[in-house]
Amino acid sequence: MNFPGLRRHGCASCPLYVQQLGIEMGKWDYLVALAGNPNTGKSTLFNRLTGLKQHVGNWPGKTVSRAEGGFEFGGKRYKLVDLPGTYSLLSASVEEEIARDFILFGSPHAVIVVMDATAIERNLNLTLQILEITDRVVVALNLMDEARRRGIHVDHRGLARELGVPVVPIVARTGEGISYLLQAVSDVIEGHIRTHPRRLPLDPALEHAVSELMPLIERAFPGVRNARWLAIRLLDGDPSIERAVETGALQLLVKGITPKEMLTPDEIQERDTAHTRYEPGVLILQKAAILRQALDEDFRDRLVEDIYNEAARITRAVVQGDEHRAFSWEERIDRLVTHPVWGLPLMLLGLAIVFWITIVGANYPSEWLATVLFAVERWGSALFEHWNAPWWLTGFLWHGIYRGLAWVVSVMLPPMLIFFPIFTTLEDLGYLPRVAFNLDWLFKRVGAHGKQALTMTMGFGCNAAGVIATRIIESPRERLIAILTNNFVPCNGRWPTLIMLGTVFVAAAFPPAFAALAAAGSIVGAVLVGVAFTFLVSWLLSRTLLRGEPSAFTLELPPYRKPDVLRILYTSLIDRTVFVLMRAIYMAAPAGGLIWLMANIHYQGRSLAHIVASFLDPFGRLLGLDGVILLAYIIAIPANEIVVPTIVMVYSGAGTLVELESLSALRDLLVGQAGWTLLTAVSLMLFAVLHNPCSTTILTIWKETGSKKWTLIGALMPLGIAFLVTFVMAQVWRLFLW
Repeated sequence: MNFPGLRRHGCASCPLYVQQLGIEMGKWDYLVALAGNPNTGKSTLFNRLTGLKQHVGNWPGKTVSRAEGGFEFGGKRYKLVDLPGTYSLLSASVEEEIARDFILFGSPHAVIVVMDATAIERNLNLTLQILEITDRVVVALNLMDEARRRGIHVDHRGLARELGVPVVPIVARTGEGISYLLQAVSDVIEGHIRTHPRRLPLDPALEHAVSELMPLIERAFPGVRNARWLAIRLLDGDPSIERAVETGALQLLVKGITPKEMLTPDEIQERDTAHTRYEPGVLILQKAAILRQALDEDFRDRLVEDIYNEAARITRAVVQGDEHRAFSWEERIDRLVTHPVWGLPLMLLGLAIVFWITIVGANYPSEWLATVLFAVERWGSALFEHWNAPWWLTGFLWHGIYRGLAWVVSVMLPPMLIFFPIFTTLEDLGYLPRVAFNLDWLFKRVGAHGKQALTMTMGFGCNAAGVIATRIIESPRERLIAILTNNFVPCNGRWPTLIMLGTVFVAAAFPPAFAALAAAGSIVGAVLVGVAFTFLVSWLLSRTLLRGEPSAFTLELPPYRKPDVLRILYTSLIDRTVFVLMRAIYMAAPAGGLIWLMANIHYQGRSLAHIVASFLDPFGRLLGLDGVILLAYIIAIPANEIVVPTIVMVYSGAGTLVELESLSALRDLLVGQAGWTLLTAVSLMLFAVLHNPCSTTILTIWKETGSKKWTLIGALMPLGIAFLVTFVMAQVWRLFLW
């Protein structure tokens, strides 16, 4: 099958005449959907076409991210919608429902289906289903460079003939073939190319049932373009399709009226009131129920089997070389990193290395940044004094609010600038799916989702980012478990406290040659405690408040790929670091002012900080802590980074946040003056790992769940667990060890 005009304006070496519009598009001429399996380079193609400026939000009513962008090609402006990556349109996951409904009802002028040239058979499963829905499809055969490297030859012209739509070989990462792809999309939209998509061969009984339903659907909903697919989904009992047919919403969608999930609340109420029950639609559902009874119970399984058989047949016809052959070095690496015995120890070793790089690498940038920011504080306070500003105004603004912000930024920013790029690089490289594979059986045993391994790992950089990352979990129940337990992995805001305890107490008990190793071991031990409580609380939640069976999910182990530096920088710096830092700054500003006020407001010769600490001290002693530590954690709810300087400030009687010059001076203050013991250090280490999330994370939980109830549980449950664990540990310690 030939597609005239496909190469009319394109050539492999020609420059790509496409203007990346990002989100500044204004009006657009054509709407294009971007679909495909996960790990096919779909996001890379999206970035290539739209640039790094995108609008990223949620699909209305969903927790799955929605990315939109735009570009201009051939004098026309295109709006590109990146659909969630999915393997099928036949199941009921959130991603599959969104992708299917947008193609069915979003009325895109064309759909670009991104396929992995190294895995044609698996990718054809989704492609064949999309061809059942719409004939305006262009296949982007991506990762052709990897296919060539593996010795896989794909006859893209033969594949185009088999599918009945244009197939364009591309390498999204380098831009190879993009000009051909855009020209094909343009020609399909404007009618220069007429597609003849392949329809799936159905079982005779199912084909008969579909032929019975199609005329009814076409009469009830004139102008519908995918009656065959709708009939198949009605016979399968698809709830959202049944709802659209029963309420008559499908009639409006066919006419191009905005889908319900994209309407305003007033429009939703008006439409629901006007179309509560559509009689022709009700008759269609009754007919579908009768026809379903005449089908074999396994007709759906046979339909899926037919799709896979067709995908296998097409693959045999168009692929030369062993598509399933993997590089020996990839096999050797996977046998090692996913080994049932060595996989977890290697993962822990890698995690320890990442922590070590983050902690050591952040030291000097933190010191430099603190020097610069505190120099600005000195300049600003001197300027206010020169202006004869009241001492309390200078102190509150510069030594309170500004110093608190400076402390949070200097402590929080450098570790994030190291941890998030490393994390994103491992993600881009393809290692993180191996981590999820290794931990899947553990999470399944506690009633949680295997993908929680990835969100938990993200929490080591920032718990707020870890909560956002739970969007990849389809099940609402399991996503909620991941959100509520993400706090148990220590974020970089808690590292200063853990590092201080490890160096001042643990390392001091070992010879100098082993001090650093002992300190690192204590920190890894604290991390393992947090991971253990993640599993324990997940198990408890899945059997109490959030009962349910763990859901199955498809976890693909993608090939190892060269990381995309630009994508890593954008994702780690803009999407993660800047996003989290701005929320932390927003929350930390009031904390700095509060600290200064409590240290400088005196009553009967004592500062407000000392008065509150004395009030809290009896309760703190029950936990193996003291009132100053509890006060520091109350003040540091907006940002855990200021716990240690707050403790030092109160103990030393200073009027603002301070940091001692040496570890020996810090030890003298904590042990010699404040009376800390090994019990205090162990209790504080446990409390630092288990206590309530910071206000940034609490705000993120509220935004992600939209529920006051679950936000309150997410904030108070860890605090209650921290109180309980430290109380029991302190009593046992005093009973048997002291």
